Amino acid sequence: MEQINFRIATIDDLAAVVGMLADDALGSVRESPDDLGPYRAAFAEIEGDPRQELLVADYEGAVVGTAQLSYLPGLAHRGAERAQIESVRVGRAVRGTGLGTRLIEECVRRARERGCGLVQLTSDKSRVDAHRFYDRLGFEATHVGYKLKLTP
Repeated sequence: MEQINFRIATIDDLAAVVGMLADDALGSVRESPDDLGPYRAAFAEIEGDPRQELLVADYEGAVVGTAQLSYLPGLAHRGAERAQIESVRVGRAVRGTGLGTRLIEECVRRARERGCGLVQLTSDKSRVDAHRFYDRLGFEATHVGYKLKLTP
C-alpha cells in the first residue's frame, strides 16, 4: 500500500465512500447506499464549505479509505481553531495494512498545516478496537460525549 494518494473526494467517489460508511455493524443499519440522493446533497454542502474536507485514500484508482475533517473556530484554547475528524473508514479489503494509521496521520498533518491548535474525534462506545487504535496514535479519551438525535 505504498502508493496511496490522499486527496479531496469528488462526486465520482461518493458511491465508494457511502459503501464504506455502510460496511460495518453500525453503518449497515443507518446508511442507505442504494439511494445516493441524500448523500449527493450533503456532498454538495461539504464541497462548497471551505471549513470541510472529505478525504479519500486512493490506491490505483480505487477509493480504499475516507475521513471527513471539519475545521471549527472557537474561543476556547485562546481562540484556537480545532479540527474534528469524522466518519473514518478503511475498506474491508485493506484493513490491517496500516492504511488507517496513515489516514489519521494525514488528517493531523492537514490540521497542523492549517494552524489548528487541537484535533478531536469521537468514536461510538461499541467500537473498542477503534478506541485502542486511537489510543495507540496518541489520542486521549478526555471527554464524555452526548448526542441528541433530531431526525427519525
